[in-house]
Amino acid sequence: MLGDKKSHGLWEASAPTPPATAPLNEDLTVDVAIIGGGYTGCSTGLHLARNGVSVAVLEGNEIGFGGSGRNVGLVNAGMWVQPQDVLKELGDVYGNRLLTQLGAGPAYVFELVNRYNMQCEAVPNGTLHCAVGQSGLEEIKAREAQWKALGAPVEVLSAEETARRTGTNAYTGALLDNRAGTIQPLAYVRELSRAAIQEGVKLYTHTRVKHYEESSDGYVVRTENGHSVKAKWVVLATNAYSAEDSNLPKLREELVHLPYFNFATKPLSAEQKARVLPGREGAWDTCEILTSFRFDQQDRLVFGSVGALRGMGSTIHKDWAKRAMYKLFPFLKGVEFDYEWFGMIGMTPNNLPRFHMPGKRVISFSGYNGRGISPGTVFGREIARLILGEVSTSEMPLPLSDIDEASFRGVKELYYEVGSQVAHAATARL
Repeated sequence: MLGDKKSHGLWEASAPTPPATAPLNEDLTVDVAIIGGGYTGCSTGLHLARNGVSVAVLEGNEIGFGGSGRNVGLVNAGMWVQPQDVLKELGDVYGNRLLTQLGAGPAYVFELVNRYNMQCEAVPNGTLHCAVGQSGLEEIKAREAQWKALGAPVEVLSAEETARRTGTNAYTGALLDNRAGTIQPLAYVRELSRAAIQEGVKLYTHTRVKHYEESSDGYVVRTENGHSVKAKWVVLATNAYSAEDSNLPKLREELVHLPYFNFATKPLSAEQKARVLPGREGAWDTCEILTSFRFDQQDRLVFGSVGALRGMGSTIHKDWAKRAMYKLFPFLKGVEFDYEWFGMIGMTPNNLPRFHMPGKRVISFSGYNGRGISPGTVFGREIARLILGEVSTSEMPLPLSDIDEASFRGVKELYYEVGSQVAHAATARL
């Protein structure tokens, strides 16, 4: 995207073309101005327009340019944080509300996919959280117990069943989550934007916002190309790709960037694809520097981990990915990669998203910590409900919080990038 083959890789090559859009070339007046054309922005616009609200979405690059178009494509339920830890962090009211809404999040994503006939390779066949060693097995057993207490359809599989479902004997077990699945992430956000436009949203790309200011009847959002949008409400939906050099609230400063890369193989043979993930679940493991793998619709295995494909990282991570894939699946020895890409995940100190209102009618959700597809879609719906007056701020899935700069942000980001190179240079040796 924008001439960078390492930004969206396979997803750009296989996604349907985006809806026709153009930069904003006039001044507008709408009810709601949304800054950012990812899952949250497009979902918010869709749900508002469906209820008769006039909406303009302003995207600085292309639809899905940020994390929405670069991620692995696992449609997960909940967050990385264990359910009991969510309750400890947020309290019973907000904790249970968040767990309930995000637990049902994948079903809502797949419902939208079916309602609007989205062409995005949606496969609601569940996910496998694969246990590495005894500690990994204990972790997924704790997750199983906590989610089952909430009525979730999850199950710890034996090592033997895990081997049958994954195609490798490397794991001591796996947590099967039947609520979840996989999707082509860039295709999904493009189709979500298409649905929003069908419902009446005005969507503008290559329209970078400089700042917004209060006016007598709401806000004026000003763009770099000299045009403005007057609106009663403003939604900040830029998440990890929030600009550091704009005059918008400093959302970028509270997020630590965690780089994540993916490689995609050539299409596997009938014999090879029958042995790896025959049920077509999405999978990842319990390692701190995790490994994820899943298939796309063309029978390519998408294999990823923490790290940025730039500088020395390009060679180190690619060499690691081949070694790790061949170690897990020796019968794939010699299979080459056709695509490679990476992006940034926005991490928060407690690994939970944030809900901000930096103005009376200015709303932001950010910090998805690697779980953007379902939460972004669900939070977009909830933002729309707040604007529509269907819920109050105290009824949102997260409590209001201030925008606080992450401590040692630069140091942590350097640690993630360099640390992943060191780890990958030394591990998965055959």
